[in-house]
Amino acid sequence: MKTEVRTAGAPAPAWVFSQGVRKGPILQVSGQGPQDPATSEYLHPGDVKAQTRRTLENVLAVLEAGGATVEDVVMFRVYLTKREDFGPMNEVYGEFIDKHIRGGVKPCRTTVFVGLPHESMLVEIDAQAVIG
Repeated sequence: MKTEVRTAGAPAPAWVFSQGVRKGPILQVSGQGPQDPATSEYLHPGDVKAQTRRTLENVLAVLEAGGATVEDVVMFRVYLTKREDFGPMNEVYGEFIDKHIRGGVKPCRTTVFVGLPHESMLVEIDAQAVIG
């Protein structure tokens, strides 16, 4: 059975998709951006570190709403608009991983450079977790 995952801890989807979907032990989190969960306002224009932090908080909220933790994540995908933002994003991402993965196996990750749906977005991140 496939179930939709919803939480007020992450911004509501603006288009026709779910924040997350769980099927059996697999949880897929839709791409999250640097939006305020309450207002859906895009935050921290021009600051990829702050945008990455907010984006990861949104991903975490959907993971938790679906019954997962960062320890359950097998893959993160990071989408950046500028190659020069890789270092600052990676710094914040590393802090997040160090906080949530305590000596265990780190998730896989892919980073790609793309155009994103909103002009102020510098980063978008999705995740796939296997629970249990």
